[in-house]
Amino acid sequence: FVNSNPKFFTTDFAEPHIPVRNVTRPHCRIHNQLSSVQESSGSYTAALLSWLTLCGRLLDLICLYCDRDPVQEGGQQEESGEEVRRRKGRFRRASDQLRFTWKENCNAERIFNLLPERDTQCYSALIRGMVKHGAYAKAFSVYTDMLNNRVTADVHIFNALMAAAPDLRDKYNERWDLITELLNQMRQQKVQPNLLTFNGVLKALRRCGFLAKTQALYTLNEMKAMGIAPSLASFDHVLAVFSKTVSSGQGNTDILQEVMSELGRTSFICQDPNDGMLLCMCIILINDNYLDLGYKVQSLVEQGENWRLLGDSYQQSVYYGRFFNLLCMMEHIDVVLKWYRRLIPSLYYPNPQGLKDLLQALDTDSRLDMLPTIWKDIRSLGHDNKSDLVEELLTLMARDRHSPEVQEAFAACALDVKSAFGADRGRPSLEWSSSSLSHITCLLLRANKTPQAWEMLQLFKSKNRVPDEGLLDDFLSACSGAVSPDKAVELVQLSAAFGLPATPRLAKRTLAEFNPFPNAPSSCSSVPSRAVLSGLEATGEPSD
Repeated sequence: FVNSNPKFFTTDFAEPHIPVRNVTRPHCRIHNQLSSVQESSGSYTAALLSWLTLCGRLLDLICLYCDRDPVQEGGQQEESGEEVRRRKGRFRRASDQLRFTWKENCNAERIFNLLPERDTQCYSALIRGMVKHGAYAKAFSVYTDMLNNRVTADVHIFNALMAAAPDLRDKYNERWDLITELLNQMRQQKVQPNLLTFNGVLKALRRCGFLAKTQALYTLNEMKAMGIAPSLASFDHVLAVFSKTVSSGQGNTDILQEVMSELGRTSFICQDPNDGMLLCMCIILINDNYLDLGYKVQSLVEQGENWRLLGDSYQQSVYYGRFFNLLCMMEHIDVVLKWYRRLIPSLYYPNPQGLKDLLQALDTDSRLDMLPTIWKDIRSLGHDNKSDLVEELLTLMARDRHSPEVQEAFAACALDVKSAFGADRGRPSLEWSSSSLSHITCLLLRANKTPQAWEMLQLFKSKNRVPDEGLLDDFLSACSGAVSPDKAVELVQLSAAFGLPATPRLAKRTLAEFNPFPNAPSSCSSVPSRAVLSGLEATGEPSD
């Protein structure tokens, strides 16, 4: 395998590569000592050319990494608070991987100023580095200096300036005028635009407001006229432009259908750093009622190696999260469960919202019997400490009565949920709420697990939570069925301790239901118990 696929086992420590030159200063000294004029001149010229080439490549390297060591795989880098706020709420892009600020008079500028001759490659390296690291105005200043020195720009310089144009102007029309001016200068300098040029124009149009829609179509037509096929990033920018200009979801669906028909079922090759954004954009723009479009996008992902264009793990989570959300809302539960087993956890590690979508799908198709199985998945995925998710699960299990078999499974699940509360596993634990205590207690009562349910009732006191009246009614029914008058009296006293308004009613019901057992030694018909209940019952009677 290694011999047949060597490309997977190569390591590049730094780019661009800087080859070792054979001609060095010792060579020149040797030729000078030998009094060889021609050889000395040749060695000096070769050494000078080697030094200039080395400086040019060093300039490329420094500009690329903004005069810092590159971040190794898995390493972390610091970002300013402003940059974090700007990135919050949007997808991560390829350009987000390096976020350093260009510093005044850095090593890149120092080396550039030391060069005796500055060619297009040197200007290109400096301008692209400045644009990449946020020095937009300075990049245009260097470009002006380049024109004054009668140096012709290349396509990479114009692509970089195109990306910087929206940050130099505030008004939409001024931004577009600057882009148009750069395109005209490309034509004057006879620089042929490439795919990245047009993608740069489309990307800049996303920040040109009302001008974007018309100019985006014009740009696409110009691409086709020049024989340049749009890449995935081209369609991503177009979708972003049209999704901002339409006012209804139907408009998004129409343009998305056109894009999908244009893409067809093709295996793509990444040609632009932003090519990996299209598939996420497509799945996000799909309305809830257009599941067929979601299947088309997923079919495109499964074509060839298109899955690689989903981006990093974060973007993959965004894509599969939205696709699974569409399935939960629109598909039959059997199909949802089929995709659930296919995607999770090999392709999609669901967040709590994704699991809540699944719970709602089970509820919609009356498959709540699957809840104990889903709870095991929730625990294995590490989401058993998410309070809203656990509350949703308990609410669905406790809402209705089911067959004895299902109730038994729910009770076992409820006891397992109980063990998740207060568990210290090096992460935040769940806190008991009145609803969670009530739901678990109710599930245990329905499965005739009265002792465990009574233990849960004691937690109400220790956790300073108040049970609801319906739960106490269920408890009293369980005491009546088990002929446990002592527990019934204790229950009424517990209700009184909580100050519940239902206490008189519970006391009256207890007296009525346990009155037929006057000879029971511990029954509430005994004088102390009857006196307690009668007193509690009297608290609910209106005074004269």
